[in-house]
Amino acid sequence: MKLNPEQIDRLYEFTRQHYVEYYDLQTELVDHLANSIEEQWQQNPKLSFEDALKIEFKKFGVFGFSDVVEKRQVALNKKYNKLVWKHFKAFFTLPKIIGTIGAIGLINLLLSKLFFKSDIVLILFGLIVISFCFSIVYFSRKNKKDYNLSGKKWLFKEIILGRSSLVGMVNLPIQIIIHSEKVLDTSFGVLAISFLLVSMTLIEYVVLIEIPRRAEEYLKETYPEYNFVA
Repeated sequence: MKLNPEQIDRLYEFTRQHYVEYYDLQTELVDHLANSIEEQWQQNPKLSFEDALKIEFKKFGVFGFSDVVEKRQVALNKKYNKLVWKHFKAFFTLPKIIGTIGAIGLINLLLSKLFFKSDIVLILFGLIVISFCFSIVYFSRKNKKDYNLSGKKWLFKEIILGRSSLVGMVNLPIQIIIHSEKVLDTSFGVLAISFLLVSMTLIEYVVLIEIPRRAEEYLKETYPEYNFVA
């Protein structure tokens, strides 16, 4: 015996009632619950749909679906970080590496000639961090707007537009800034700061422009059903 469309809708409602807000996770859980309920019916055809659902839900333990959601979040965050790393590494392969090295060399030359090195570094790092923070707000609003139009949340889409796993990167330049005056006393320190400035700029480009620009492509690769319900 197979579940009818009304029962499938009930399963979606059930996942939402148990705090699963992302449509992709809802669909994954609905498929699992539906298959399990149908297996129960093979053993006991007289078992009601709601009773079969209760039996299956108990198997998830006291935390319900939270473990499933958490594991999926970890997996998709890893997938996103791999995308960032892939795009970032591309700037250190031919022909892009020529431009990358040129940018590092130019900043290194400028900082070597300037008297107020620490102030310039502070301003540049500050601009990078500020633009990163403003982008979080912008993409958060965009994601909310898309949700209001479609009525569906996608976990990977929220990761792409929210970049929650990269928020901690703002701590790195802050620490560098605190010690920048000593670092800039040496030619190696100036080169290291130049490299860090260019690297952070490239990461921002990847995170704020490159991956969001290709978000639809990555979402369709991750969710075959995205084409039909987005």
